[in-house]
Amino acid sequence: MKHKLITLLGTIVILMSVNLNAQDKNFGLGVIFGEPTGFSGKYWLTDNNALDFGFGYSFLGENSHLSLHGDYLYHMDGIIQSQFRIPIYYGFGLRLRTAGDDDGSFGVRGVAGVAMFLNELPVDVFFEIVPVFQLLPETGLKFDVAVGGRYYFK
Repeated sequence: MKHKLITLLGTIVILMSVNLNAQDKNFGLGVIFGEPTGFSGKYWLTDNNALDFGFGYSFLGENSHLSLHGDYLYHMDGIIQSQFRIPIYYGFGLRLRTAGDDDGSFGVRGVAGVAMFLNELPVDVFFEIVPVFQLLPETGLKFDVAVGGRYYFK
């Protein structure tokens, strides 16, 4: 059951991202390393607001597991002065994981990070720290940390 749910959610995310890319071309796709390791996507709603998602594999703990997350992010420019655009961002979202024969887990994410956009290239690199309040199967506080990069289709 859980594998069907993960497959369905992954398919929905991929189909949504293809549709968003075709409409506005504010869509980036890349990789994420850390917790989890896999694919990362971002769709810009405005100059400062974005939706991001990740689909990957977690290698920490006793059981490795698939991980899917989606977040709403707000970016603040001008805090870090540089020749590049380096916004600090924060937001919230959801995380779903499966693990071995377990039912997996579900939690609420709080995201804090920094990104760097290269001037001449449609590329960003990012670092984020994510406290996750796990709601199911039991409550608890977890932390995800990741670095990654994306290419933006323009």
